[in-house]
Amino acid sequence: MATLPLLLEPTDLEKLLENADPNLLILDTSSAENYQKHHVPGAIHLAPSRLQRGEKPAPGKLPHAEDLKALFSEMGLTADKHVIAYDDEGGGWAGRLIWTLDVLGHKNYSYLNGGLPAWVNEGHPVETTPNTAQASDFTVNINNEVIAELDDVLASIDDPNTAVWDARSAKEYSGEKVVAARGGHIPGAFNIDWLELMDKENNLRLIDLNALQTRLDELGADKDKQVITHCQTHHRSGLSYLAMKLMGYQNIKGYHGSWGEYGNREDTPIDA
Repeated sequence: MATLPLLLEPTDLEKLLENADPNLLILDTSSAENYQKHHVPGAIHLAPSRLQRGEKPAPGKLPHAEDLKALFSEMGLTADKHVIAYDDEGGGWAGRLIWTLDVLGHKNYSYLNGGLPAWVNEGHPVETTPNTAQASDFTVNINNEVIAELDDVLASIDDPNTAVWDARSAKEYSGEKVVAARGGHIPGAFNIDWLELMDKENNLRLIDLNALQTRLDELGADKDKQVITHCQTHHRSGLSYLAMKLMGYQNIKGYHGSWGEYGNREDTPIDA
């Protein structure tokens, strides 16, 4: 199989399906309901909740190593597989999956641009029969370079070489909407809502990345910086993480504790 781009269009995936390449692993992180209704032929459902630990107060943290091993062995992941990630919401869960693959050191993957909405609305073939993988014995080796912990976030506040991208809504960022013990944002963080990265007029494909790059440059988050991204549970910020990968950022981290951790502590500095 030829090397596939990180951003894959539906028409290109349909051509790949015609060749039935055994090294293609299509993972659907849509809702169970939408997967049962219709999915890309051959796609295996990966429940989005399994990409998070689910333990309060920071349910978005990376699952324990044994749970990651069980999940990706069940998905049939091996080093030679090229993962196609998609979801039904514009890229948040698919981006979280891609971040997780980076954590696991698996670099062969693509994002289906527009995900299930683009695939279905543009008339590509679907199936309703669920698929299961031939299980593998996946070995977990954690790459900490793409993971931001609380100490990394606190250190970023006074670091001119690090920017923090808050992908929550403007009301969460300002503290008007509070979904943790405390509202507001990390001092110095900038806010671009993940929803702004989706083109609603084009089946939830990603927006023009050149325009996004200009905006990030203006906000002081250019490619020379280390950028940490977060939301409430590092789900929505899966999309900001993915967008930066597509733009060629070399030093990005996902803060998996996100506001669930940061906003539920009493000792973290907060701006509003």
